[in-house]
Amino acid sequence: MPDISIPGAASAPELSGYLAVPPTGEGPWPAVVVVHEALGLNDDTRQQADRLAAAGYLAVAPDLFTAGGTLRCLRSTFRAMLQGQGAAFGDLEATRRWLVERGDTTGRVGVVGFCMGGGFALLAATRGFDASAANYGAVPKNAEEVLAGACPIVASYGKRDRMFRGAAAELEGVLTRLGVPHDVKEYPDAGHSFLNRHNVGPFSVLEKVAGLNYHQPSAEDAWARILRFLDEHLRTEQPAG
Repeated sequence: MPDISIPGAASAPELSGYLAVPPTGEGPWPAVVVVHEALGLNDDTRQQADRLAAAGYLAVAPDLFTAGGTLRCLRSTFRAMLQGQGAAFGDLEATRRWLVERGDTTGRVGVVGFCMGGGFALLAATRGFDASAANYGAVPKNAEEVLAGACPIVASYGKRDRMFRGAAAELEGVLTRLGVPHDVKEYPDAGHSFLNRHNVGPFSVLEKVAGLNYHQPSAEDAWARILRFLDEHLRTEQPAG
């Protein structure tokens, strides 16, 4: 699948990205923006986009570090996520708009994110997307205010994730009180990044010790939930208002 350029971004004149097209049919397809984790737009993110394409979604993974690379952009991108504002949100909106304006999409667009991207996926749930899949994303401060009016959200966390202990229960409570359609699940045997396969060579042992490794049973169940949820909210015509 090709690397592409997305116009109208906030952080750069054109945003680099990866496009994954469904292998069969000519569309129009529902679309998904795939938001990478702190490691940037790597092979793992591309594989996540490919998986969504295989399920019948036009998937685009924008590189939020286009303007200056991972080391230069990571701090400002994280700051945008924590503050709920900044160039990264303009980049996501440019990507969403680019998808809507293509002739091969239905106009319905979801957002899927992992870790840092999961945080963005939660915050983007009130910014024009039709469904959000947030994987081990930080629950925003003042969540009931920030997530009011959010699109449907499916979220997955690992109980062994030391960074986000209690996040699943907190998010479940917030979305229930707000009346947002949702599916939140915590996996007892999974840690952080359990949906991601990182190619870190000799550091894979350290990653496992730190609880950041892929956990297949949890990952496969999470993907089944994500795809069912996206099918329900992106493929089905939703009532107006």
